[in-house]
Amino acid sequence: MITFLTDFGTADYFVPAVKGVILSINPQTQLIDLTHEIPAQDIAGGAFTLGACYRNFPPKTIHLAVVDPGVGSARRAIVVDAGDYRFVGPDNGLFSYVYRQESRVRVFQIERDDLFRQPVSATFHGRDVFAPMAAHLSNGLLPESVGREVFDFVKLDLPETKIENQKRIIGAVLHIDHFGNCITNLTERELSLEQIAQLQISNSKSQIRIVFAGKPITQFGTHFAQMTKQGEPFMYLGSAGFWEIAVWCDSAAEKFSVRRGDELILDFGS
Repeated sequence: MITFLTDFGTADYFVPAVKGVILSINPQTQLIDLTHEIPAQDIAGGAFTLGACYRNFPPKTIHLAVVDPGVGSARRAIVVDAGDYRFVGPDNGLFSYVYRQESRVRVFQIERDDLFRQPVSATFHGRDVFAPMAAHLSNGLLPESVGREVFDFVKLDLPETKIENQKRIIGAVLHIDHFGNCITNLTERELSLEQIAQLQISNSKSQIRIVFAGKPITQFGTHFAQMTKQGEPFMYLGSAGFWEIAVWCDSAAEKFSVRRGDELILDFGS
């Protein structure tokens, strides 16, 4: 099985061209589209989407990901062997969440130009380099046979939580989804469901305070229908394992002018 993620969109010939190359090499493989609607050149957005869903596929799945503003330059083409999965794409940080989530990672520079589609276009490595490589891997090619192993592969500078005097945690928005929900880098390690339950108890003496876009968050729950205050931020533990902030039937990002990287303050008081 090969999954396919890009910023190509679906209006042009790019996606079918890549699929045609793959199926010409391995007509038996199953091709699954993750998405082709990653915003143009948005490596961080592609990295998050891939990181949030690659483990939902069966072991041995090959994930082909192409968000590649550096196509044709000196940036490397790589195969990543990580956990139960393999990844093919540019060495530009697109696999950063994979590197963070997997304890066993090996990265190989693609040097087997005998396996490429010829001639190789300087502007379409998705079709001419990455597609044939994914197809050959699906036919049994071993990652270590594509080229030398590299150790200086590119990782995005993903926002880390900051702890101040054990009383305050500064989080950040990792991703804004299609609905305008703001996905933060806080997990249950920083804020447990038990602590949220305390905040929900009427007249709670909990000193936990959460501030987002300059506004205190007072609504918490497990699903959107629990929101009782329209237009006010609502916090819940999302399906990707991160705390998220939404607004009922609206875009939290637009309403509060939030962008990726903006901070969230978790204050535990004195």
